[in-house]
Parts: sequence; structure tokens; C-alpha cells
Amino acid sequence: MTTKKFFALVAAMMFSTATAAPADEQPSEVNADAIEYDMNTGLVAAEGNVLLKHGPTRATGLHALFNVNTKAAKLIGDVIVVREDMRLTCNALESNGQGHMFADGNVVAIQTILPNEKYPDGDQRTFSGEHIDYFPDEGRHVVIPRGGVAESKVEGTFTADRMEGWIDEEHYIGTGNAHLVNLTRNIEAGGDQVDYRGKEDGKAVLSGNAWAYQDNNTIRGNRLTVYLADDGNLKATPAPKIDTEEFDRAFNAAKKPAQVQQPPAESSADTVTIDPEKNSGEATANES
Repeated sequence: MTTKKFFALVAAMMFSTATAAPADEQPSEVNADAIEYDMNTGLVAAEGNVLLKHGPTRATGLHALFNVNTKAAKLIGDVIVVREDMRLTCNALESNGQGHMFADGNVVAIQTILPNEKYPDGDQRTFSGEHIDYFPDEGRHVVIPRGGVAESKVEGTFTADRMEGWIDEEHYIGTGNAHLVNLTRNIEAGGDQVDYRGKEDGKAVLSGNAWAYQDNNTIRGNRLTVYLADDGNLKATPAPKIDTEEFDRAFNAAKKPAQVQQPPAESSADTVTIDPEKNSGEATANES
């Protein structure tokens, strides 16, 4: 068992790398009240006031297990992870060291948006659920497989049984009991699935038992498009037109029996040939 002060000296030797290394290869550092290090396995066990630093990520917790070779880590107890403009809290966190984090238990991720042209006063976005998968290097891809809430103080809320989103693109998909409330346009909408794109064109495509309310207007349909920018109007997307005539032609052709090649006639009697392209019952007689 080593002390935090002594381990700081050991860490400098263990994790030293070139200063020009990429962010994910920058020196790692583990600090805690008590630390054990197994040089054979590369595992570090930390207890009490744990602080783990790796590249742009800082994580704290009560207990941690860290692999200095793979950069994989597990933290439990009052976990807080800070990376760029994101802050995540949960009961337990696991990182595979390759850009994939798993957070469990009262997970809340908060993104702080500084004032900009679209949000003059800034914004704060919150993603919450019992389990969240986070891929920070893939457009900050978030998956909430067991249901959750995405909330913007400016825009409103988005809930569903399963949620997936790409934070950098402001693209979110909710599946199962999807429900969207947009404060800026006074729109409430839902359906079996909602595909929301806030950055590109500010619209939500609702499919499956879709519905939308705005002021005193109500629309329903199997597929609806709600525009959240420009005129902000509700719009029902027409269902694709089915060409029934073309389908009937294909259906009738499928019903016809395949043409059977008849053996040559043994007599000089007229040979009768059935033309499958003509109506049933029509025939032509060919003289021999």
C-alpha cells in the first residue's frame, strides 16, 4: 500500500510519454488516498478520493481499478467525469480505454452551450437514464437503451423507451412511446419513433401512430413532419402512392402456370398450342 504522495512520483515514471503524443496517448495519472500497483498485470487499485486523468478526460470516484497498459478503467461511488463541455455523474462507470464509456445508475450527462448566434443566452442540455453508452470520439454518440430523457433549457424535452443521439450534430432518435415538447414553437408531438434533427434543418419526423399539437391545431397520421425552424408549421407528409395496376399485372403473371414443353405429336392431326400471354381458353391451331 502506497501513499498518494509517493505514488505521484511513481506515476511520473510509469506514464511518461512524448510531449507531442495525441490526446489519447498523453500521460495518465491516478491519485487517491491509498493505491496498490501490480507491475506484472499493469493494474492499479485506488481507494478514497480517486482522481483519474487521461488526455482530455478527468474522472473522480470512491474506488477505481485502472489498467496502465490498455487505459481501461472502472470507477464506483459518486462518479464524476468531465470532458470538454460535458459533465457526467453516475454510480458506476467503465471505460474500455478505446473511446467507449458505460455509465450505470442515476446517470446524468450535462452539456453546457456557450452563447452563440443560435443561442444568444447559451443553453444547457441534459441526458439522463439508468444506463448510458457514450462514444466521445464518434460525434459524441450517446445511446440510452432502457429509456431516458434529453432536455434543453431552450428547446424543450424529448423522451422515449430507447434513445440514441449524436450530440455534435444535434441529431436524436427516440423509439417507443417517443414524445417531443418544443418550447420555442409551442409544439408537442409523439409517435412510435421520432427522428429529430436540430442542427441541419430543424425538423422532427414522426412515424407510427404519429400526432402533433400546436396551439389549437391537431394533426395525426402514420408519418408526420414537424418543422421547428423557419415557419414552424405542422405538416403531414403524404403516404407514398402505390401503383395498384402495376401490382395487379405482376400478381396475375405470378398466378399463371409455367409453360410446359409438349413432346412432338405422333400423328398428323392438328397441333394445339396454348399462348400463356392470351386470355384463358384462347388457342391457335397450326396445320402440320
